[in-house]
Amino acid sequence: MKLNAKLVIIMLSLLVVAMLTLFTLNQYAQTDLVNEIQESSQEISKAVQMSIEDLTSAAETSRLMDYLTTAREKGINEINIMNTEGEIIDSSDPDKIGKKKDLKKLEKGVHAVPRQQMTATVLSQKPYRVVVPVIVGDEQLGYVEVNMLLDNIRDIQHANFIRRLFATCMIFAVGIALTIFLAKRYTTPIQNLVVDFKRISAGDLSVTIPVESNDEIGEMAQGFNNMVEKLREREALEKRLYEAEHLSRVGQLASGIAHEIRNPLNYISLAIDHLKAEMLPCCGEKRTELEELTNKIKEEVRRANYMVINFMNYGRPLKLRRVPTSYTELLSRVLPVLENRLQEQHITVDLQIPADLPPLWIDQELLRNCILNFVSNAAQAMPDGGTITLGAELKQGMVELTFADQGVGISPEDISKIFQPYFTTKDLGIGLGLAITERIIKEHGGEIRVDSSQDMGTLFTVLLPLGPASEDKISKQV
Repeated sequence: MKLNAKLVIIMLSLLVVAMLTLFTLNQYAQTDLVNEIQESSQEISKAVQMSIEDLTSAAETSRLMDYLTTAREKGINEINIMNTEGEIIDSSDPDKIGKKKDLKKLEKGVHAVPRQQMTATVLSQKPYRVVVPVIVGDEQLGYVEVNMLLDNIRDIQHANFIRRLFATCMIFAVGIALTIFLAKRYTTPIQNLVVDFKRISAGDLSVTIPVESNDEIGEMAQGFNNMVEKLREREALEKRLYEAEHLSRVGQLASGIAHEIRNPLNYISLAIDHLKAEMLPCCGEKRTELEELTNKIKEEVRRANYMVINFMNYGRPLKLRRVPTSYTELLSRVLPVLENRLQEQHITVDLQIPADLPPLWIDQELLRNCILNFVSNAAQAMPDGGTITLGAELKQGMVELTFADQGVGISPEDISKIFQPYFTTKDLGIGLGLAITERIIKEHGGEIRVDSSQDMGTLFTVLLPLGPASEDKISKQV
C-alpha cells in the first residue's frame, strides 16, 4: 500500500472515530440535560402549586420550610409568596416575611438574577428567578417567586465538555502516535538508504537492501538494488576491459621478448648438437657422463623453446597433437630433468601409479609442460624438503591425476586467483605457469581442481578423458 493511501486512511479513520465519539458523548449529555431540566421543571411546578395552596388556604402553618429541605437538591434555593401589593406574606426564609418588593421591577416568567442583586452565598453560582402570578377565577391573589440555582445543569454541561475534550485529546493522541509510528517506519529505511549510499559512494558495492514492502520504500529499495547490480556489472566490465587491455600490452611486450629469446635458444641447441657430434668421441671415459649432461641441456633447451612458443601463442587456439601415451613413461622423461634440483632440496617423489592404468590420449609435450609446472611449484612450496606424491586412478571413464605436496599451502584469498594470467606470489616468475596449465587441461576436455590449507600442503587434481583406444580396451576388459 502506498504512503499516500496509508495517510488518507489514517486521517479518515481518525475523523470517523472523532465524529462517532463526539456524537455519542453529545447524545449522552443531551439525555442527561433533558432529564435534569425535566426534574427541575417538575420541582418548580410542585413549588408553585404548593405556594398557591398556601396563598389560597387559610391555614396558618407554612409547608415551605419542610419542602425546601428536599427541593434544594434539585436547585430550588428560595420560595417567596407575595400578595398583590408586593408584600411577602410567606417565605422559605422567615427573615423576608413582611418585606415588600417593587412589583414594577418584578418581571414575570424565568429570568437570570442580575449580578448586583446576587447575595454573598450565590456569587459563584448562576441563580434564576421564576415569577408566576396566582389568579383564581378573575381575581389575582398575588405572586409566587421561586429562586433556583441551575448548578446541576451547569455541572452536566461542564462534565460533557470535559468528556468531549478528553475524547478529542485521546483521538489526537492516537493519531499522533500512529503518525510517529508511520514516520519512524519510513524514516528508518530512508536513513538506512542514506548510510548505504555513503557506502556505495566509498566504493563498497556489496550492499544489498532487503525489499520488505510494496510501497514507495520497497520501490526505492528495489531501485537501489537494481542500481547497485548495474554498478557491479559495470565495475566487472571495466575490470575485464582493464585486464584485457593490460594483457594485450603485456602480451605484445612479451611476444617481442619471447621472439628475441628464441634466437639464442636455437644457437644453444645447434651448439649442443655440434658438441655431441665433434667433441664427445674425444672424451674417452667421460663420454657417457658428458653425453647424459648434453642430453639434459638439449632437453631443457627444447622445453624452454616450447614454453616460449606457448607463451607467444597464449592468446591463440592450441593445436593438440594427441597420441596414446603411457603416464609412467611420460613421468620417466619428465622427472630426471628436475632430479638434481629435488635432491638439493631434499625432496623425494612418491609415485602411486597403478600398473593397469590405460594410456592417456594426450599431447605429450603439452602435458609434459603441465607436469613440470606442478612439480616445480610443489618444490618451491617446500624449501625445507618433503615428499611430492604423484597419483593416478581410473574413475568413471576418466583418469584422475593427483599432485600433492607438503608445502606452505595457498592462502584462501589467493586460491581463486592462481589460474589468472600474470598472477604470482613469487619473487621470480611471470605468473603464466598455472594459467597455461589450466588452459592445456581444458583444451584436452579435462578439469583441474585445487585443495589447499595454510601450512598443510596443496593437492592439485586433474581429470582427463580417455581416448578412443583406451575406451575400447576398457570395454573389452569389462
